[in-house]
This record gives sequence, structure tokens and C-alpha cells, in this order.
Amino acid sequence: MASGIEQTDFNKKLFGDNFDWGVSTAAPQIEGAHDADGKGVSVWDVFARKKGKIFDRHHPEIANDFYNRYREDILLIKQLNIPNFRFSISWPRVMPLGTGEVNQAGIDFYNRVIDFCLENGIQPWVTIYHWDLPHELEVKGGWTNREIVTWFSDYVTVCAKHFGDRVKHWMVMNEPAVFVGAGYFLGVHAPGRIGIKNFLPAVHHAVLCMAAGGKILRELYPAAQIGTTFSCSDIEPYSDKPRDIAAAKRADALLNRLFLEAVLGMGYPAELKVFTGIKKYMLPGDEKLMTFDFDFIGLQNYTREIVKASFFIPYIGAKYVKAEKRNVPITDMKWEVYPQAIYNIIKKYDAYPQIKKIIITENGAAFPDVLENGEVNDQLRLQYLQDHIAQVLKAKNEGCKVAGYFVWTLTDNFEWAEGYRPRFGIIHVDFDTQKRTVKASGKWYGEFLKTK
Repeated sequence: MASGIEQTDFNKKLFGDNFDWGVSTAAPQIEGAHDADGKGVSVWDVFARKKGKIFDRHHPEIANDFYNRYREDILLIKQLNIPNFRFSISWPRVMPLGTGEVNQAGIDFYNRVIDFCLENGIQPWVTIYHWDLPHELEVKGGWTNREIVTWFSDYVTVCAKHFGDRVKHWMVMNEPAVFVGAGYFLGVHAPGRIGIKNFLPAVHHAVLCMAAGGKILRELYPAAQIGTTFSCSDIEPYSDKPRDIAAAKRADALLNRLFLEAVLGMGYPAELKVFTGIKKYMLPGDEKLMTFDFDFIGLQNYTREIVKASFFIPYIGAKYVKAEKRNVPITDMKWEVYPQAIYNIIKKYDAYPQIKKIIITENGAAFPDVLENGEVNDQLRLQYLQDHIAQVLKAKNEGCKVAGYFVWTLTDNFEWAEGYRPRFGIIHVDFDTQKRTVKASGKWYGEFLKTK
């Protein structure tokens, strides 16, 4: 075990009674039923049909069939003693065209999920936007169109009014740096747009939507816990050369600070000159509209990145030094296994006085799992989870305001552009039969959480 804790002594009691434990999922990765019961088309439905975009032409049309198997999966959560279940609402399932008419069948589905969670003693933690923008809104410009602030506000209002009487924990948005960066600059995620002209307006509009969504939820349900989540990379310079140190700072501004500091009222980071281009999309009064006082911030960390200066990389002048070239242990995603990263990230974000509470809303790993004799003995993932949870405890014991930890993810699923190849779940899924098998890591987590 990390942090000097013996495995036999390591249990949830060390974290206190008010620490929130859970598991996280996302609608487009697990639900399937892509056109069932009036659901509209999402940008991922369209993107997955384009040749060469998804590994081995995988698609999310069936995924884990959570839409039809939600009771089975929620009962598995209960079996594993997991008290909190983070899932997302599919925008096109509840508003097929993104605006206007509400799909009652979609509302009914999420009501069933929420109610079944509560019947089984599980608290629903709902993410309002986890990347599945309705395709009809993308046709109108998607996140590059400022009208999305109105569209998103209407969607949040629909979710709040239908589910807010039972949902006490909300996350407005999931990882804006990823869906904006990968989807509106690099083009490797849906909707596949490329270039700075798409990236900059999408950044600003996502910030405005985060704040607008938080304000709507706070107005309608002032007692609810309202947060939003950010992807976080522990970034270190390749060397102590000034150019590498400066490159790491620029990468940090892009990956860790851009969205967070804007919504905290600190504006956009000045370290990257390209961010000044956002001013073109700002209107008078936007500084106020960009900010919201969230009850908690969700941090999602998996690894660290080593960064060095690169003259050839536009805008940022920095590049990653790939983990597989550094002779370090790596996951199936070729991410370095470095448990101290999550400790470093917690310490970094804890230093912001505006942040009231930190919840680790995603942490996990993909490894090459083997199903043998009805068992998946995933010791690498089990060790990964133990070591990272120990680092969370270390930060908590040092006074950091970290108050929860959610594993990514419940079941193996559709992992975006990587398709079904990488398996992150603590429950194995045979995608031909949809049979679920709890892995060794899931059994360990269940025993860890069983501690009285």
C-alpha cells in the first residue's frame, strides 16, 4: 500500500463518516437504445458512423444496454455496498431536437432509474451534460453558437423540474476541456471539428453554460449540492531547463486552469496568448455571467503528464513525453500509473480559496482483463485503486477539503474513440451476451465499503 498504510488496516473508516463513496458512468457510454422511445440523434451517434473515427468501427448504439438493464446494474451497485451512483442524462433522450418538445418516454426512463436507486438505498448523483449534444444543435453551430447558452439553460431547467425533487447532488458539466479540446480543436471526438476558430468560442460558451446551469439549479433547489467536473492532469516539466518549465506552465494553463479559473471569477489564464482571442466572443457583462459559486468541484484524474518545450506545436509550444518511452508502468490507454498524481492534483486545487469542497468524481484504469472460469482477476486495477485511494487519504489527512471518491467506472463500456477495446469497469461485460461479471477489483471495493 502507498502512504505507509498496511493493506489490512486500510478501510473506509479512515476517511470519516461524511466521506462520499461512489461509482461513475455516462449515458452515451452505457445506455445503448440509441433510437428507442423517441430519443433523438446525438453528435456521438453521427460521429461513430464516420469511417475511421472509432476503433474497429465500434459504435454506441447498443453499448451496455443500460436502458433495458438498469435494474440489474443498480442491484450490482447495491451488492457492492456502493452508496452513491453517478450517471448522466442524455440531452437528446429528453429533448430529441435539443430544444422545444420534451420526450416523456425519456423523462420516464430517468424517473425509473432515480426511483430504483432510492428504493435500494443508493443516492443518485446526476451529471446534466456528459458530451452527447443533440445533433440538431450541432447543425446550428453547437458549442460555437452563443445561442447554446439559451438551449442549455432550457435543458437544465427541464432536468431540474422533473428530477430535482429527488436528486440532491448535481454536476452541471463533465470535463469541458476534453469535449471542447478533442471535439472542437483536435477533431478526434464528436463532433470532429478542427481549429482555433471553433475552439475559442466553444470554450467561452461552455463556461457561460456551466455558470448558467449552476444558477438555475440553485434558484430551483437551493438546498441541493451543485458542482461541475474538470479533467485534471498532474503536469511536470521534462527537465529543469527554463523552456521546459515554461512549457509545463502553459500546458497547465490549458489543461487545468482554463475552465476552472474562468468559472471561479479569475478570468482566462494569461500564460497563453491565444486565450486573448476569446475576447472576440465576449459581450459586456460576461465576466459576471461566467461565474458561479459551486458547492463542490469534481476532479477527474488518471495520471500525470511530462511536458517539454516544442517549437513545432502551435499555440502552446509544448508536447507530452509519451509514457511508453519513459520506461514506467502504463495502462491499456498508455497512461503512466503514478498514484501520487491524484495527491498532487488535490493539493493544487485545494489551494484555490474559492473552492469549498473537492470530490474525486472519476479515477480508474484500463488493463487487459481476462475472463477465466467465470472470474476476472484484475490485480493491476485492484492495486491501482488501492494506491490512489491511499493518496486521497494522505491529502485528506493533511487538511485538504476532499470529501468524496468515485471509481471510473461501474461496467466496461464504450470508451469514446477507443470503442470497446479498453476496459475500465470494476464489472466485466461480455458485449455479445451482455453478461456481467464482478471483477476482483469490484469485489475488493465492495468489501472496502462494507466496513462498518
